[in-house]
Amino acid sequence: MLRVTALPLAELRERTSEKWREYPADVLPLFVAETDFPLAPAVTAALQRALDLGDTGYIASRPPLAEAYAAFAERRFGWRPDPARMRSTADVSMGIVELLRRVTQPGDRVVVTPPVYPPFYELVDEAGAEVVRVPLRDTGTAWELDLDGIRSAFEDGATAILLCNPHNPTGTVHDRDSLVALAELAEEFGAAVVSDEIHAPLVQPGSGFTPFLAAGDAAGRVGYAVVSASKAFNLAGLKCALMIAADEQTNAVVRALPVEVEWRTGQFGLIAAVAAFSEESDAWLDGLLRTLDENRLLLEDLLASRLPGVRYRIPEAGYLAWLDFSAMAWGDNPGRRILKDARVALQDGPAFGEEGRGHARLNFGTSPEIITEAIERIASLAGR
Repeated sequence: MLRVTALPLAELRERTSEKWREYPADVLPLFVAETDFPLAPAVTAALQRALDLGDTGYIASRPPLAEAYAAFAERRFGWRPDPARMRSTADVSMGIVELLRRVTQPGDRVVVTPPVYPPFYELVDEAGAEVVRVPLRDTGTAWELDLDGIRSAFEDGATAILLCNPHNPTGTVHDRDSLVALAELAEEFGAAVVSDEIHAPLVQPGSGFTPFLAAGDAAGRVGYAVVSASKAFNLAGLKCALMIAADEQTNAVVRALPVEVEWRTGQFGLIAAVAAFSEESDAWLDGLLRTLDENRLLLEDLLASRLPGVRYRIPEAGYLAWLDFSAMAWGDNPGRRILKDARVALQDGPAFGEEGRGHARLNFGTSPEIITEAIERIASLAGR
């Protein structure tokens, strides 16, 4: 059984990415969504081969990426999208903006479901639309889409919804019934659904992930998905994502995108993504998921013993923990005090929307030692 373990802290501090350059060396950085693991061996080999060949030119007009992702989705999710209905671009955010620009008109309203990935607000604005907030429903044990609230937003004129599936920051895997109902709602009101599925490869076994475009016939008629290997395989800096359609009309929208949208794909990003989505990387991904499963349970134990006042629900996907510090009385943005006094950098909760007051997001895609040290430092603020 393959194990994927984080690099030593001393080596990690040699990295030059955002996670390791934003703060001084005495800060443990658990904020931005980068992981601390070595690359999957197949990815390293593919990139090394490209370097050896000097394969650093423009992306090819017919790269193997779409076929690689279709096979990956079939193995991992039981769904095989049509490679002919995919186009690449630089990253998921760019794909979202380009699609929103074509399914909305300037000034249209787009639903987002906070607490949600902070750039969603900016992406809607960049596309020329306006945000309509329909927060997730907190059932007391889980979060779910507020379908009644989404219906009201569509009735009030919203023309699209930007879905996060799985959801960031809560790690929620939206169930199939909710996605089917969302698709039918969108079709009823002539609205589009753009689904960010960047965290899909990181769904834990047994969590029942459903790609939005696989959630019934209506989803194919109203939906678009944007996917990438970047979060699971830590490839964000290499710039590659796929925009996917599942119907002739939606595919016509994707095909009509300017060729420059596709040419923004990074050559190294494409090479790395093909290797990541290959069957050769499945064992590495399975090993990563086991490590993340252990880490999410470790975090639960540490919080229960050292910070029992912090509310935490184990995420079903990803390596991001949504922590509710409200009972600690550390203010609307507890991450500020934690950074200043504990020297641990978390992602500020209010950036995710009003629902993030009193919260912070912690990245547990690292070693058990770093997770433990971070919680010990934070617990010291509570005198425990």
